[in-house]
Amino acid sequence: MKPIEYVELDVRPILRAGGEPFEKIMEAVATLAPDKGLRLLATFKPTPLFHVLGSKGYAHSEKPLADGDWEIEFYPNGAAPAAQAGAQGAGAGAGGASADAAGQAWPEPAQSMDVRELDPPEPMVNILATIEGMADGQVLAALLNREPLFLLPELAKRGHQWRGGFEADTYKLLVRVGAGREEAA
Repeated sequence: MKPIEYVELDVRPILRAGGEPFEKIMEAVATLAPDKGLRLLATFKPTPLFHVLGSKGYAHSEKPLADGDWEIEFYPNGAAPAAQAGAQGAGAGAGGASADAAGQAWPEPAQSMDVRELDPPEPMVNILATIEGMADGQVLAALLNREPLFLLPELAKRGHQWRGGFEADTYKLLVRVGAGREEAA
């Protein structure tokens, strides 16, 4: 799978001038070819935009920059971002098989859990406890009511692959146990 090519849009000058860049962002997204992504530079983490573009078929990866600015890469669902190919990415919903950045199919989830009714940090604690009892290569599907910002780096740190994204008001997360450890070997 070839890396995603990105169109870059820096909305920091608009934001610093007190303007609203939403229309410019949506115009840029409308011009993207199906295999292209958008690299957005902003003065803050545009969390509401994640849901808007998620409903249009885009997943995202984000990283903080100096001075509190953010770089967000929006890419078509099912494609892996260039910076994190193989480590994370959005793919199929939490109910079915999916493929990683190398095109290898993920197995059907061995376990599923719905932690939407739990208050933080219970979803993270329950998901980590569940995957501890699973064998390498097995997949856990979890439904959450928000993006698990603190869980995702912890999964990567522990050597697990994940993919996820919003579908309506539910964040669907797939975790492949130990897959990151296999790739590092």
